[in-house]
Amino acid sequence: MRQQTTSLRYLVHDWLGAVESMRVSRPARSQRMPWRVVRIEVARSSAAFAIVFFRHGDGSWCIYPPATFPPATRLFRT
Repeated sequence: MRQQTTSLRYLVHDWLGAVESMRVSRPARSQRMPWRVVRIEVARSSAAFAIVFFRHGDGSWCIYPPATFPPATRLFRT
């Protein structure tokens, strides 16, 4: 059975609601952080904050990193 994936745009709207402006950045991958990551920064009148979304192997976006390293970026190959 194919899992339904939710778009990043939908998740951002779900978490933040309607925002006037936001800053989207994509930090570079490294051996410490091999996942695809998108950081959404929002400034509101009360405070500024950011939410980080991680791309999982099945194509879904979540606010927590995948449990395992992607096969192509393992630190120690056997």
